[in-house]
Amino acid sequence: MNRREFLHTTSALATLAALPASAAAAPSPARKMTIALTPGSIGVSVKSQKELNDLAHRHRFEAVEPRGEELAGMSREQLAEMLADLKSKQLAWAAAGLPVDFRKDDRTFRDGLAKLPKIAAGLQRAGVSRVGTWLSPSHDELTYTANFKQHATRLRDVATVLKDHRLRLGLEYVGTQLLLVGKRYPFLHTLAETRELIAGIGTGNVGHVLDTWHWWTAGDTEADLRALTNADVVSVDLNDAPKGIPKEQQRDNERELPVATGVIDVATFLTALHTIGYDGPVRPEPFNKPLNALDNDDACAAASGALHKAMGMIRA
Repeated sequence: MNRREFLHTTSALATLAALPASAAAAPSPARKMTIALTPGSIGVSVKSQKELNDLAHRHRFEAVEPRGEELAGMSREQLAEMLADLKSKQLAWAAAGLPVDFRKDDRTFRDGLAKLPKIAAGLQRAGVSRVGTWLSPSHDELTYTANFKQHATRLRDVATVLKDHRLRLGLEYVGTQLLLVGKRYPFLHTLAETRELIAGIGTGNVGHVLDTWHWWTAGDTEADLRALTNADVVSVDLNDAPKGIPKEQQRDNERELPVATGVIDVATFLTALHTIGYDGPVRPEPFNKPLNALDNDDACAAASGALHKAMGMIRA
């Protein structure tokens, strides 16, 4: 599918995003959460933080993903220039991705952990405060209990390094039912179970990455969200689901931009977060092939338009 076909037939949201800002849904003045650009989640590829900042500013994003390794390698002068650019574009930092693979063998984990202090220090110097990662919902070899213990131990080590640099760690549970049974031993896949893991880590700087997709597929509720506080939430992903597919048969890598289909109740989700005073980044992560096929500007326009429309659905 080419760009014109996508924009014309599958993305009313992209059309909305192409309109002048005044024609799109206006964000609530009281909204604290920020519309964030995380390029990899929408198939966008950039070579530098500056290029990413430019894209975000051009398409009405309010926050941008920090590129940890790039920031860690900057001189004092380069970092000052980057922060000035961020300020001039009125952009905040979104969450950085965790550069440690804690899901594989111990050597892979230890190698990543050894590199973390330098990157964490770079993020701290840049004023970043949030880091996010995801949790696999099943394992071929570890039972639930063994997997829980390994996650708690490894993520405690990660969170301790991040805490030393005033960084919070967000954990995203995966509720997709097909992934829960994808390997021999199911693992945590709900908000309640993730809260138990966070308590088991026990460092005080770990919270949630919440995703409408996983909230919906896991069967979590509005009440579950309202039981949280702003301090419990590190970052948010906003997605919709394809129509006509039972929840238990939905595929994790075949999602839609927020409010594209109305299958997932995005308004209730965002309103609950607004009610608890959530003040962090919100990004789309649809794993959508037509969106990924677009060039950078068209993909950003589609994503931004979808997010602005979703924010306009927040109820007072």
